[in-house]
Amino acid sequence: MEQGVSDQVNQFLRSLEAFDFSGAQAMCTGAATVRQNDGKGEQPIDESLDQFKSFVANVDSLRYDVIRQFQSQDEVFQQHVLHLVMSDGSRSTVHAAVYFRFEGGLIDGIEEYVYAEPAGTTL
Repeated sequence: MEQGVSDQVNQFLRSLEAFDFSGAQAMCTGAATVRQNDGKGEQPIDESLDQFKSFVANVDSLRYDVIRQFQSQDEVFQQHVLHLVMSDGSRSTVHAAVYFRFEGGLIDGIEEYVYAEPAGTTL
């Protein structure tokens, strides 16, 4: 049975949760790019995953909660919350809207828009 793009995105996120960055990269084309709203513009997936590795260097665990997800044949758009438990026991959350584009059954592009959520806000 062929895996749908929504399932592939979920598997990509599970790989990140397991700190399996090579597994996550294997789900992407060789030319895959990532664009975030951090002012750096588009960058290759390997550079983006290296940055993410640095970001989670002091993280004991991370978990993605998908709030809503929409898909078409080769695209997924979702809103999720990344929950982080730091090495010192503190907790943090990152809210994001993310677009995944597929080519040939692999992730070829990711656009991530991270945004601040006021404390106490529920979805």
